[in-house]
Amino acid sequence: MEIDAAREVRTTCPYCGVGCGVLAKITADGQVSVRGDPDHPANFGRLCSKGSALAETIDLDGRLLHPQIHDRPAGWNEALDVVASTFQHTIAEHGPDAVAFYVSGQLLTEDYYLANKLMKGFIGSANIDTNSRLCMASSVAGHRRAFGSDTVPGTYEDLELADLIVLVGSNLAWCHPVLYQRIAAAREKRPEMKIVLVDPRRTMTSDIADMHLAIAPDGDVALFTGLLAWLGQHNALDRAYITAHTAGFGQALFAASTLDLAGVAAATGLSEDELSRFYSLFARTEKTVTVYSQGVNQSSQGTDKVNAIINCHLATGRIGKAGAGPFSVTGQPNAMGGREVGGMANMLAAHMEIENPGHRERVQRFWKAPAIAGEPGLKAVEMFKAVADGRIKALWIMATNPVDSMPDAGAVEASIKACPFVVVSDVLAETDTVRHAHVRLPATAWGEKDGTVTNSERRISRQRPFLAAPGEARPDWWIIAEVARRMGFGEAFAHKSPAGIFAEHAALSGFENDGERDFDISAYAAIDVEDYEGLAPFHWPAPSPGTPLWPAGRPEGGAQAQLQSEGGAQAGTRPEGATSIERQPTRFFADGNFYTPDRKARFIALRPTVETRITAAFPLVLNTGRIRDHWHTMTRTGKSPRLSQHIAEPFVEIHPEDAQRHGIGDADIARVSTPRGEVLVRVLVTTRQRPGSLFAPMHWTDQFAARGRLDTLTASLADPVSGQPALKHVAARIEKFTAGAFGFAVTRKRPVTMAADYWATARCRGGWRVELAFANDDIDWTAFAGSLFDAADAEMLAYHDREAGQHRIAAFQGEHLAGALFIAPGPVAVSRGWAAEQLGEVHASQRERLRIVAGRAGAERPDAGATVCSCFNIGVNQITAAVAAGCNSVEAIGATLKAGTNCGSCRSEIRTIIQACRVQAAE
Repeated sequence: MEIDAAREVRTTCPYCGVGCGVLAKITADGQVSVRGDPDHPANFGRLCSKGSALAETIDLDGRLLHPQIHDRPAGWNEALDVVASTFQHTIAEHGPDAVAFYVSGQLLTEDYYLANKLMKGFIGSANIDTNSRLCMASSVAGHRRAFGSDTVPGTYEDLELADLIVLVGSNLAWCHPVLYQRIAAAREKRPEMKIVLVDPRRTMTSDIADMHLAIAPDGDVALFTGLLAWLGQHNALDRAYITAHTAGFGQALFAASTLDLAGVAAATGLSEDELSRFYSLFARTEKTVTVYSQGVNQSSQGTDKVNAIINCHLATGRIGKAGAGPFSVTGQPNAMGGREVGGMANMLAAHMEIENPGHRERVQRFWKAPAIAGEPGLKAVEMFKAVADGRIKALWIMATNPVDSMPDAGAVEASIKACPFVVVSDVLAETDTVRHAHVRLPATAWGEKDGTVTNSERRISRQRPFLAAPGEARPDWWIIAEVARRMGFGEAFAHKSPAGIFAEHAALSGFENDGERDFDISAYAAIDVEDYEGLAPFHWPAPSPGTPLWPAGRPEGGAQAQLQSEGGAQAGTRPEGATSIERQPTRFFADGNFYTPDRKARFIALRPTVETRITAAFPLVLNTGRIRDHWHTMTRTGKSPRLSQHIAEPFVEIHPEDAQRHGIGDADIARVSTPRGEVLVRVLVTTRQRPGSLFAPMHWTDQFAARGRLDTLTASLADPVSGQPALKHVAARIEKFTAGAFGFAVTRKRPVTMAADYWATARCRGGWRVELAFANDDIDWTAFAGSLFDAADAEMLAYHDREAGQHRIAAFQGEHLAGALFIAPGPVAVSRGWAAEQLGEVHASQRERLRIVAGRAGAERPDAGATVCSCFNIGVNQITAAVAAGCNSVEAIGATLKAGTNCGSCRSEIRTIIQACRVQAAE
């Protein structure tokens, strides 16, 4: 492919597990724009706000472009030699379990495959785990307990065919917006479709729900165990399916029956009426899909929650059928691909089991490996504890930021700092993790990477490069292979391209399979570079021609599905030379054939327990999560001015009753603390939050805020089966941070240091915006502004009212604003959007400059207000004005302002603004 030519390249979004197709258009002068791929079957042209802004995140600002050893530049040969020799010496002296890899759902499948192969088959340890452990490990464990394999039974199409969708612990509107819009569009065509949201918070997803069950933290096992009992009591079971295709139903129903409706109500915090209405709706609706995400997975009971949900679908035979089944949606672009290659500490490649001696022997033989890991390795939480206590002495971190994303992140950072040898492969030169690396290896980023990813519906898609790798950045698979070669394993890691790695991965999936394992893409085992380049999206399984999709012994009467070539009917229009092998069915388990020894699914008998973690000292439950326009630790989204305007600083949601009880007001700064640490965050008082609970997002790091690393508060408590940390049920307390002064600033240069107790920075067009708070106001504000702006030669204009505590300072370099600082005794009321816009304006006249010091736009420049729609940069004041002018629906706002017409994730906010305007008009 010609990297330098004008072209449009089909690739895949690098954010969540929806796996949206993206068309990246590159002009002859190198300008990049993106749009959704209308032919990709995951999104059919839709993109969320994050995907739409991808072109704003591919600059080289902050990139790690050259290898470094102990903070000094180094060549690749030297850096790779140091990594390989240090790992070799550590293994020779302390054994293979003294080294570890911590990898990421950001890696492509080819990267993941080689990392797993090197660690498990050639180093001989299973100490490779992934940040996917924090995302979907409980789903994996629940699938394996019930199905005998980590199989997602259904497809996205089921979301459009269902008559009832139950969303459990899933804020689809913000975290998987494209799926949310697919559901919304289906419901518009079929208004009789019902949607139930099970979530402690009234999230933006509740906008589409017919019923919101504001469940108590970790009440899900009780809710669905109670549902199983209800189904049994009301003769709403598929007894034929239970008898033919499952085992353990009697024990599961007996365990469930020990909890009556009143007991379920007590355990869930829901009323008996709410429970009865939900249970009755589920019982009478044949086409039901239960979608679940982090609210289920990120729990010390996560695996039991998954199995409680699956139990209900097995009991009703609602699995593997069009519009029916349990559906786990993943949080990362390639968490599924990592599962396929065995990228977790307790898995082998190609969905084989590390505990199974026959599987271990098979993989070792296929790889021609000198050794194979004999037992599961250390899962993520255990791994960093082993780093802390010295058992792990050499650690390689790839494409992830555990200093911010791991639970008890302060302890994790301390362990990394104390580790004798730490390697980090990353795209950025400065992250909270990279700063502790002894060796830093520059990896390629999205737009430069070449490989495959698998989305939540088992669809494999290509990520294709459209930019040349900058500096000395190299693909992760190349880096891994070069280290392996230097460790003496060159023959097994002699791959010349990702196509060869994918072919080997596909071959292993079909090796001695014959339908015995669910994951089989051996139809692609002989793929060459040309066909790999044109590979169109496809579902697995895709076995080689003539191979049964199901094992011998399929129940009589079931059709023996064979591989069919449909010319890519589900892939839509493909690039010239595209290769697609699709077949039907794409769903699993409608007729049984589970991957257990007797081919029957397992019911799991569950007895709900109620955990009380709050204490007198820590009386509130902290729930952590994500927001609409940011993702993970902001290493990508933090580059985009557009994505940084909707919510620009760390915050905590609190119910008005709790806020009053703790003496906290809206927009105050609060200190949220647990026994492990504390953060300073902005307060948002809202009735959307459940009383007794707090919600705060996990995105902010030391790169963007003074004290915003939320996971320093969370505990290392994990699910005993999956090892997934409990990040949504943490005992905490909150107190007001008594500020002597608040500040807001815009500046052309990114501030390097700030002498403020609270600060948070965010990109804006033309520079940076900064939120500030100070314990006292005895500060030389002009000097502070000069330091903040880093503009020694600037002309300063200032207004000081010391008695009122008001200070406004603007600095100009020529006709351009270098920075403006606004100080007040309370939260600063200046329009953030207007102030940020001034960085890109020309300010030639004194009148224009004084207007900045005054902190308000002229009448001829209406203030757009806080950003609501990031896709089209539409603010709350614009929407309010449109409502006043007669736009009384979300659709009318869209027609007038375009707001809500792209990704749609702001539509619920728009509806809230419209309703608020109506209430205000009525008053």
